[in-house]
Amino acid sequence: MTSAPLVRPALRAFTLIELLVVIAIIAILAGMLLPALSKAKTKAQGIKCMANGRQMMLAWRLYVDDNRERVPQSYGPRAWVQGSLDFNGANRSNWDINKDLTNSLLWSYCGRSADLWKCPADLSTVKVTGVTKPRVRSISMNAWFDSTDVDGFGPGFRIYKTTADLIEPGPSMTWLFLDEREDSMNDGEFVVGMTGFPDKPASWKIVDFPASYHNGACGFSFVDGHSEIKKWRDARTKPVLRRGTEMTLNVASPNNPDVLWMMERSTRSTR
Repeated sequence: MTSAPLVRPALRAFTLIELLVVIAIIAILAGMLLPALSKAKTKAQGIKCMANGRQMMLAWRLYVDDNRERVPQSYGPRAWVQGSLDFNGANRSNWDINKDLTNSLLWSYCGRSADLWKCPADLSTVKVTGVTKPRVRSISMNAWFDSTDVDGFGPGFRIYKTTADLIEPGPSMTWLFLDEREDSMNDGEFVVGMTGFPDKPASWKIVDFPASYHNGACGFSFVDGHSEIKKWRDARTKPVLRRGTEMTLNVASPNNPDVLWMMERSTRSTR
């Protein structure tokens, strides 16, 4: 007795409308997830940035221990790092670690690691004979550490020359390194002007601009060894970034709470 042939059910294909609906759902889900993923990536970069700053602070501490507690200059003939960044490809300080970084007073103390010198969220580049190269540094030092030119930004404020000078506001309240935004970056110091501190807010200025790569925040490392991510509150502290262009520095910023936050953690009056 022969069995009846097996009849396979007809396969049903997606209609064009169904396919378009699936694509639309995927697009909506991607639109919901991508901002969250982007924020997570930025947060991870912020953690790496804080770790870099802390490692650089430890390198500074080892240098100071080897030099009778005398701190390296933030700017001057004995600066912690020489050279000035811009967007000129002919300027080797922008892209060649062997120009300034490997000659830094801290190079041997930071494990000879070029990664520590740049925030992972800093995407600044320069063109060198037609080739795009990343710039090598985003980290800057508090200018009140023995700079030769900072006195004009607040006469009568303490300039730290040795660790013994770090008496006020004290190591846990004195920042040492931060990441400077790419269009403000030049030499190795970051100037926080102290004019008008603490009670003349109409005189406050932003001399150099801190980075705001981490969801509108910046990484700081402090003398006592801890690091912080500071979220900026005032839009004037984080103007629109125009890549490849140097911004105007030393601008008035009266009543800016971010300026006050930085002043409180930079130095104090000697009067």
